[in-house]
Amino acid sequence: MNPNVDGAMAGDDTVERQAPAERRDTGRRLRGAVARRIGVAILSGEFAPGELLSTEQQFADELAVSRTAYREALQQLVAKGLVESRPKIGTRVLPRERWNLLDTDVLAWAFAGEPDPDIVRGLFEMRSVVEPAAAAYAAERRTREHVKAMRNALARMARHSLATEQGRAADRDFHGTVLHATGNPVMIALSSSIGAAVNWTTEFKQRSRALPRDPVPAHRRVLDAIVAGDPDQARAAMHALVDQGLEDTQGIAED
Repeated sequence: MNPNVDGAMAGDDTVERQAPAERRDTGRRLRGAVARRIGVAILSGEFAPGELLSTEQQFADELAVSRTAYREALQQLVAKGLVESRPKIGTRVLPRERWNLLDTDVLAWAFAGEPDPDIVRGLFEMRSVVEPAAAAYAAERRTREHVKAMRNALARMARHSLATEQGRAADRDFHGTVLHATGNPVMIALSSSIGAAVNWTTEFKQRSRALPRDPVPAHRRVLDAIVAGDPDQARAAMHALVDQGLEDTQGIAED
C-alpha cells in the first residue's frame, strides 16, 4: 500500500495547528481515507477473508497516520461488516457474507478496481427483485411532484448522457424517485443503495467503451407506464430496463 495517495493523511502536527472545526473536518477525511484504503484492499481480494491484518502500529506506520486515526477508521470497517477485532487475536477480515454490500461506501470500494463479477451480478439480481415491484407501486401511488421529478431526471439524462456525472446523477435521481413514489418507508430506505448500485454499474459499463445502446428509451417506457397508472406495465418496463443493464454489462465483461 502507498500511504500518500489521497493527500488526506496529514501529520499530527499539521492537524494540531488547525482550528477545532478544521481539525474535525481533517480528522473525518483522514479516517475516511484510511478506511477506504483498507476497504478497497479487502474488496479487491488483497486481504482475503479470514486473513489477519497487520498490527495497529504496523498499519499506522505504513499509512503514516496516528494509531488513533487507524483505530477510528477500523471502527468504520467493523460497522460495515468487513472486519472484526478481538483482544489478543487482532483484526481479521470477515467472510464475504458478512459484508454490508448495500453500504454506499462498500459499493464504491468494490468498484474502485475491477469488481467481483458475483457482486456485479448480485446487484442486478437485487435490483430485478426490488425495482419492478417499486415501479408497480409507484404507478398506483405517485404524486404530481414525483412525476415532475422523474420527467426532469429523464430530460437531464437525455441532455447530458450517462457518460457524464450530470447524466449519472440524473439516472440516480430517476430510480430514487421511483422508490420514493412507492410511499413504502422500507423501499425508500433502499434508495441510496439502489442509487449507488445504478451509479457504479453504469460507470463500470463505460470503462472500456461507450454504452452499447441508449438507455433513455427504456427509462421513458417506465415513466410512461407510471404516469398512465398501469402497475403491470410499469413492472414489466422496469424489469426490462434492469435486464438490459445486466446484458450490457455482461457483454462488456466478455470483450
